[in-house]
Amino acid sequence: MAFANPSVSDIVATTIENRSRKLADNTTKNNALLRRLEQRGNVRTVSGGSIILEEIMFAENANAGWYSGYDLLPVAAQDMISAAQFDLKQAACPVVWSGLDMLRNAGKEQMIDLLEGRIKASEATMMNLIAQGIYSDGLGAGGKQIIGLQAAVPVSGLTGVYGGIDRGTWAFWRPQSSTAAAALTPATVQAEFNNKWASLVRGSDRPDLIVVDNFMWGIYVASLQALQRFTNPDTAKLGFPSLLYMDADIVLDGGIGGYAVAKTAYFLNTKYLHWRPHAERNMVPLNPTKRYAINQDAEVQILAFAGALTCSGQMFQGRLTSP
Repeated sequence: MAFANPSVSDIVATTIENRSRKLADNTTKNNALLRRLEQRGNVRTVSGGSIILEEIMFAENANAGWYSGYDLLPVAAQDMISAAQFDLKQAACPVVWSGLDMLRNAGKEQMIDLLEGRIKASEATMMNLIAQGIYSDGLGAGGKQIIGLQAAVPVSGLTGVYGGIDRGTWAFWRPQSSTAAAALTPATVQAEFNNKWASLVRGSDRPDLIVVDNFMWGIYVASLQALQRFTNPDTAKLGFPSLLYMDADIVLDGGIGGYAVAKTAYFLNTKYLHWRPHAERNMVPLNPTKRYAINQDAEVQILAFAGALTCSGQMFQGRLTSP
């Protein structure tokens, strides 16, 4: 198939390839949770396999105990380690060019201008797709959507299977989810936050990120006195409106077109959350980079992602919902 400008195909391919190197990084910066996971070093690629495993310690060693002198020490085998498993989920965004587009933009400068616009739009679409997936239950698109916080920290944390482990059977795999008895107000929100926080603290383990929607943000801000508004400058530099509660960042992930769940605050211990993109599908162009329609005068370049949001500590994650 001959195009009006043969070099256009190469321009499209190389531009997408060069920009995709930055896209994965921009995607994490576009989401408060993914940005925190990146800061913690919890963005780890996977190189292969049909599932992603996250090792978990679900029991203590029952052999531990006090002894004196020649007491016999217990040496019974202990089953303490298991693993949660997560499926790779895939996403793609094709960038399409018709032969007519190429004819109309045959000049190099014109082509680059048009190309930049289409690729930027595609990148923004992919970032929004991932951001939406971070809050999903994984049931969207016929179950092909990434499994996000709606499944990791659901309204009820007492039942359901997550990561292949049944919460109804294993208490250690239950997040601390609750719904307030009455609609939260500026007068009641801090007491509810205090109770939720206390239920998630174990030694040095505690929430470090609280993600809220517009409603929760509004009533929490309204509950504060002017001199009590503490912000984290590091988080503010990332472009996310934030406040501090205890030593955790409260981040607004709502606003215009946000995907945060309505009337919900997620109390997250990101030590136990992980972003696991596939090493060969982390916002990159699919091979072959040049794809031509058989029965159309068109070319397609495809940006692709595969990976999962995983959790290795359910009991340390919390959710507070206002009715």
